[in-house]
Amino acid sequence: MMAEKTNKTSLTIYYIILALFTIFYVLPFYVTLSTSFKPFEEVSISNMWKLPTKISFEGFKEAFAKLGPNLKNSFYLTIPATLISAMIGSINGFALSKLRFKYSNIIFALILFGMFIPYQSVLFPLIQFFQLIGLYGTIPALIITHVIYGIPITTLMFKNYYEEIPNELVEASSVDGANIWQSYTKILLPISIPGFVVVIIWQFTNIWNEFLFAVTITSDPTKQPITVALVNLAGSQVVQWNVQMAGALIAALPTLIVYMILGRYFVRGLLAGSVKG
Repeated sequence: MMAEKTNKTSLTIYYIILALFTIFYVLPFYVTLSTSFKPFEEVSISNMWKLPTKISFEGFKEAFAKLGPNLKNSFYLTIPATLISAMIGSINGFALSKLRFKYSNIIFALILFGMFIPYQSVLFPLIQFFQLIGLYGTIPALIITHVIYGIPITTLMFKNYYEEIPNELVEASSVDGANIWQSYTKILLPISIPGFVVVIIWQFTNIWNEFLFAVTITSDPTKQPITVALVNLAGSQVVQWNVQMAGALIAALPTLIVYMILGRYFVRGLLAGSVKG
């Protein structure tokens, strides 16, 4: 009886702690959401925690008017960069996990080394390179950058995923006369959906939210993605916080939608390459 009472007390304390952490985590989102729906005259530090007395969409209208072109730029950047890096990572993962060739481990280690190169260390040579080939300040330059920087992590994810797939599948296709490319496209690619879901969510989120390359490689405001435009949204003297908060929600919405659509497959795909059946 005493032990049961102790367990209930411990469970209650546990839930109270969880509730406190949840409230602490949700508070910034609450402030962002409530401020974005307030008219400008209601926005102040003293009213920060209060709900709007009337719902106003003026912040969203102004934010979308200013951020609309940059929102398109982010889609033009993120979608192709995500898909290309995922496809290259899948091919690399197949080659490094199913094709046994000399120095494959060294090649894999060199690819992974790219994950540990800080962005800041390559900025100047990267800018000089794009200036040399005439792509500096363009969306294609950002796409190339994110594809290259995405190859190490996508290769690692797909290699781990493909290593859990029996080698007999590839060997059987070879016996049936399939070449290497056919073994990949006909056997492994159709069962790679969970792996692609994980990689796409990971890459889409990272590329969409990235700021350093976006602000240095694209100096023209009309070519910059939404993360840079959101920073430039702040006024020099008077900050329209309702517009800023609305802009932050607009910028966060695409990644939220991706998680809502693909989120239930994320954990399943993440674990698919870590548990042997």
